[in-house]
Amino acid sequence: MTPEIITVMAILAFAVLLFIFEWVRVDVVGIIMMVLLPLLGLVTPKQAISGLSSNAVVSIIAVIIIGAGLDKTGVMNSMARIILRFAGKSETRIMTLIAGTVAFISGFMQNIGAAALFLPAAKRIGNQTGVPVPRLLMPMGFCAIIGGCLTLVGSSPLILLNDLMVVGGKHYDPFGLFGVTPIGVLLVVAALIYFAVFGRFILPSKSEEDQSGPMSSILAATYGGLGSLFELHVPEGWEGSRRLTALELRPIYFCTVVAIARDKGRTHLFAPGPDMDIKPGDDLVVVGPHEFAERMAEDLGWELRPELISFAEELSPNNAGIMEGIVTPRSELVGKTLATLHLRDRLQVSPLAIFRGEKIFISGLVDMVIRPGDALLLHGRWEMFHLLKDKPDLVFTEAVKGEILRTEKAKVALFWLAVSLVLILGLHIQLSIALLTGALGMVLTKVMTIDEAYQSVDWMTVFLLGGLIPLGMAFENTGAAKFIADTIMAALGTPSPLLLLTVIGILTSFFTLVASNVGATVLLVPLSMNMALNAGVDPRVAALTVAVAASNTFVLPTHQVNALIMRPGGYRTIDYVRSGAGMTVIYMVVMISALMFFY
Repeated sequence: MTPEIITVMAILAFAVLLFIFEWVRVDVVGIIMMVLLPLLGLVTPKQAISGLSSNAVVSIIAVIIIGAGLDKTGVMNSMARIILRFAGKSETRIMTLIAGTVAFISGFMQNIGAAALFLPAAKRIGNQTGVPVPRLLMPMGFCAIIGGCLTLVGSSPLILLNDLMVVGGKHYDPFGLFGVTPIGVLLVVAALIYFAVFGRFILPSKSEEDQSGPMSSILAATYGGLGSLFELHVPEGWEGSRRLTALELRPIYFCTVVAIARDKGRTHLFAPGPDMDIKPGDDLVVVGPHEFAERMAEDLGWELRPELISFAEELSPNNAGIMEGIVTPRSELVGKTLATLHLRDRLQVSPLAIFRGEKIFISGLVDMVIRPGDALLLHGRWEMFHLLKDKPDLVFTEAVKGEILRTEKAKVALFWLAVSLVLILGLHIQLSIALLTGALGMVLTKVMTIDEAYQSVDWMTVFLLGGLIPLGMAFENTGAAKFIADTIMAALGTPSPLLLLTVIGILTSFFTLVASNVGATVLLVPLSMNMALNAGVDPRVAALTVAVAASNTFVLPTHQVNALIMRPGGYRTIDYVRSGAGMTVIYMVVMISALMFFY
């Protein structure tokens, strides 16, 4: 063991400690590796920063931009609707459908691409249904990695496999496109069962981005229970139609009607005015305290539904919520009443309360004269608030969520996605170039601006991976990887087929965590095939073991996909350890069992 090998092993241990104890953020760990490795002479300066321009990192940047373009045009909204139509609001069904779909797609394109494309849809579905986003993203990410084992073009190690199966000048029979499919199917099924059974125990229940209702925690501390959203159904037998003003819902029940659905849900009306009639068969959404909404339903003979049904999508946290706006001194609202301003008709937002001085006014709002400094609590769709924030009348106390969707550009966005896929699958253009083509096309055709493209990229992920790639190079440059592999292989002697495949699988899994899966595959396929020949085992099976085990990388956020979902899911390294440890063991058991049974 040379001093260089000892040094690189010490740096690996240091990096793992930084990941586990989180003394610094994970992207800072990547930057530390980029600086420390060349200073110690373990990699060249060029190699140290080469990760930032690597095919994997550039591909991640491009595919994130493509996913953002699809999201900004409403394509991901449509995808979310399709998934919810089949899965309903069951957490297990939603998780299974999203993860299973991503796994299938990963069998035919790079797993990072499949995960990045589905990331916006998974977040939207989680926010809309109330399922914590972290409970969806990690199963999706793990299944994206595993899905690469469904075909021989699903992951880089499997793509390389047939070219590497050469021992002593002899080329062994190549595997077909679906030669690995039995193993991949069993692994995906095992992963889905694992998360369905144990997900509630091993996955975090919330992240910093989670929002359980239409009102933020900051506003809830000021306005109490005013921000609860309820849907009520007016029975068909309800007598006649009555105007909202006549019902006096706000002065009696402190509830504000913010939306009405009628004609059996075909017509949706937002921010209805006080002269709107309530008719039998209508579905109403009100904002107010829960106990008063219950009393209102009981007094009027309406049905209080347990959740939003008619407005499950339009008024979900993805698309609508509550904002507080401060009236500016030069606002055109000053000196006027809400009745004369017609905010509901003009902007489709519903006033809920006015905070003036130390008092909160809930009823009698229409006749109050607006003063500078008044805080208006408003409910509406995010697109309306985005229009309001560009005017000088109100200053919002929080950043406006959501965005104005460019639905007219949806077909253009899908076209550029299709162009990227054709370049990858049809013309076999390098992944990064093909995806950059799609990303550039979206910018040039104004699906999104270049500033929006830059803002969509998670640079924490970029620097994390950019720093880990040279660590893998250091393992190969110093001979540490070969030293460890040779030492273990020599210690085995002449093992049984089961022991040999198990050791090969464990060794490959270890190298994949600390180095690139491609590097691990290139190093270990020849070694494992030679060991298999000495042990009387089919060398093709040994090579296949390496290629499949190269995807067994779950306990650290070092894989591209794990790094991608880390920030959106609000995950910490311990979350990967908690969820990935069991997945790693299950993966190994299922893989070895399938290899012994099918091959």
